[in-house]
Amino acid sequence: MRGVWVQGVGITRFTKHVDRSARDLVEEAVASALRDAEIAARHVGAVYVGNALEGAITGQEAMRAPTVLRRTGLMGVPIFGVENADASGATVLHLAWQAVAYGIHDCAVAVGYEKFDHVDRAKTRRAANSCMDLGEVSEMFGAESSDQPSVVLRLSGAFSWGDGRRRFEAEPLAMVAVKNRRHGSLNACAHHQEPVTVEQVLQSRPFAGILTRLMVPSLSDGAACVVLCATDFPRGRRPVAAIAASVLRSGRGDDLGVWDPTRTLARRAYEMAGVGPEDVAVAEVHDLSSVGELYAYGELGFCHEDESERLVVDGVTWLGGRMPVNPSGGLIGRGHPFGATGIAQVVELAMQLEGRCGPRQVPGPRVGLAHNIGGWIGSDLGAEVIHVLKR
Repeated sequence: MRGVWVQGVGITRFTKHVDRSARDLVEEAVASALRDAEIAARHVGAVYVGNALEGAITGQEAMRAPTVLRRTGLMGVPIFGVENADASGATVLHLAWQAVAYGIHDCAVAVGYEKFDHVDRAKTRRAANSCMDLGEVSEMFGAESSDQPSVVLRLSGAFSWGDGRRRFEAEPLAMVAVKNRRHGSLNACAHHQEPVTVEQVLQSRPFAGILTRLMVPSLSDGAACVVLCATDFPRGRRPVAAIAASVLRSGRGDDLGVWDPTRTLARRAYEMAGVGPEDVAVAEVHDLSSVGELYAYGELGFCHEDESERLVVDGVTWLGGRMPVNPSGGLIGRGHPFGATGIAQVVELAMQLEGRCGPRQVPGPRVGLAHNIGGWIGSDLGAEVIHVLKR
């Protein structure tokens, strides 16, 4: 198996791009990544495109990937389109990594994008809620439940908080949101540019269980792109960050618990990369809610499961702490365009390992971890992906 390097990255602003199309966003991210990699489109062997919801929102059910790529110069090579809910981006990155690692291509591009409908909000709600088993949702809440706002976010938040294993206090949950909004305010590509206070988070409108609205992400438009190359790829700039591990699982299907398999997946990633959780200097985790981030701390081995709240309360996971988590702002601060999120996490880590993050730069990181999840099947995750990057 060959070494796989991040040669170039590109990302758009994550926000409500009311006047821009999905194709516009993809073209910006791809052009930026190719320019960063210092290669031309003709040097790319294959392209992997992740998108979750465009079919449900625009009706472009088939040929989504060629449609958004047709003016990027990347036509003519194998193009693969993948849907895997919120993990669509991380999934195509995993596939591109496989293609380079196992010698199918010397250079591959992974791009993820999402563009929501900001006029017909009911259409966007139905699309977002399709990230769950709609048959189960209908049985639980009635036939019209797919039209309800953010069923997938509400159920995931309520289930995670009330699963009987761990219950987090309101203030640490609020501090996760404060941290990620503060980090996002240092990121020009983040949806939310203004910090918030613990009081503002706690006083925002109730969302699900103990969660308030500011403890969950905004649905954003955006695209992100990564150019991967083999160790001996002869073109472009010299890369610094390598993808040392890429592991993916699908849901277990037995409803034995949301986070149980994460520990096994994390162990596989650490073994593949030749590192341990104590080596991780910076992480991007899937904060679908503040609860999700606190759970991830323990399941990824950053602390004992009973110590998650202390990490955020004591400043460990803030910029300036021992192991900053979500310096990009995460989903809560940076925003959450489903198909782009998993790639955006790796864009951030690659830039951190190269020292290119300006005011949110973590000093001298050598190992970074990205944890991305997608969809819910019963009480289990639909998909889960971990990437480990090393300098």
